[in-house]
Amino acid sequence: MTAASIEGPTLAQQIGAFAANADAARLPAPARELIRLLILDVAGLCVAARKTDYVEATLASIASAGRSTAIGHATPLGPYDAALFNGTAAHGEDFDDTFEGGPVHAGAVIVPAVLAIAEHRGLSGAAVVKGIAVGCEVMCRMALVAPQATHKACFHPTAVFGAPAAAAAVGAALGLDAGRIAHAIGIAGSLSAGIIEYLADGSWTKRMHAGSAAQSGIRAALMAEGGFIGPATVLEGHHGFYKAFAPSKTPDYVPLLDGLGTRWMVETIAFKPYACGTMTQPYIDCAIELARSGVRASDIESIVCEVGEGTVHRLWAPLPLKQSPPNGYAGKFSSPYCIAVGFLDGRAGLGQFTDERVKDPAVRALGAKVSYVVDPNNPYPRAFTGHIRATLKDGSVREVRRANMRGGAHDPISTTEILDKLRDNARFGGWDDARTERLIAAIDGVMKGGAVDLNSARG
Repeated sequence: MTAASIEGPTLAQQIGAFAANADAARLPAPARELIRLLILDVAGLCVAARKTDYVEATLASIASAGRSTAIGHATPLGPYDAALFNGTAAHGEDFDDTFEGGPVHAGAVIVPAVLAIAEHRGLSGAAVVKGIAVGCEVMCRMALVAPQATHKACFHPTAVFGAPAAAAAVGAALGLDAGRIAHAIGIAGSLSAGIIEYLADGSWTKRMHAGSAAQSGIRAALMAEGGFIGPATVLEGHHGFYKAFAPSKTPDYVPLLDGLGTRWMVETIAFKPYACGTMTQPYIDCAIELARSGVRASDIESIVCEVGEGTVHRLWAPLPLKQSPPNGYAGKFSSPYCIAVGFLDGRAGLGQFTDERVKDPAVRALGAKVSYVVDPNNPYPRAFTGHIRATLKDGSVREVRRANMRGGAHDPISTTEILDKLRDNARFGGWDDARTERLIAAIDGVMKGGAVDLNSARG
């Protein structure tokens, strides 16, 4: 389905109708549980980041007081600042959820947007669940319309898809009618932004993209609530969203609308086991498996990885820079570094992406041996795969493959593992276990339809 074949209501109007008519009580149980885990995961990540330099810098920009929680901090904020703050904290370590087929990080945008407006307006837990379900569904589906083209245009999909999806989420949570939600999506098209030049030097702008999108979604929804009008053809129009943010590919709108409201893609959202870029995750698993097979770093002559062409410009090129990233944050978007540190440490958590660890001579030496070849048959972005071919100094070759990302729909991690991740992240941020359990109980109360009370997440 292309723009020329769309008849009747525009895309934004059809999404608006879906968002207005969604009902938390009718969500399938897997989708509802996924939303619960998303809120828990986002909250834990916010606590983990609470003392970081980029969170402190974001706090310094705050210019409001209100009723919305900055998770892990004592002073409640206005909804715009709370959404910016929590989205930035949740996405800051790149340890948040992802979506195979995108990739986009829906939870780090939609959860902060909906929680901020819910506390600001005193909304019920049912409204929160509805809003998060709608926003995450729209964001994941938007990512499927023109795969890879947004990155190719130098935009960050989470940033640009996040704003209209958050607008739909907040509109749904507020109970706006279909027309006003459509206007909110139209307004958000002009608030969408986020380029990927952070890849050049490991600077911080990616960290703020989720929060900026969440903030923009709230702005768009409240403006539409007040009567502001946005373009009805914002998505498919000649001067519209996909023309601007994905110009290299003819958009296919079938994935955006097919089964909308009856088949929930949110059920396939993946939870990351590692604190780094999405497409590196299965390669880390391959590296860990190689190390556990008895291979030592000193045995390795070279490592070559088969990769999807669409990942090269973000995770592999220029190769000398990726083999020696300048800081810990840049290491998160360097497949050679992630493979090397995963092999040596057997993990890739928050501690593996410090400025000190990225400069370790042993890690750099192994990373320098890692290179890539493009596999024309790689299924990216439909699936995130992993592959390592290690040539050893004795001439033998060891090869490890993974068909899917661990943590995704095809290889999920358990609820227990996700809760353990939350608790570990909270400890990393300085919380004791009793406080974390109070936060879990508060979130479970929201899921049961009660008032949104995140006082336990303050301080």
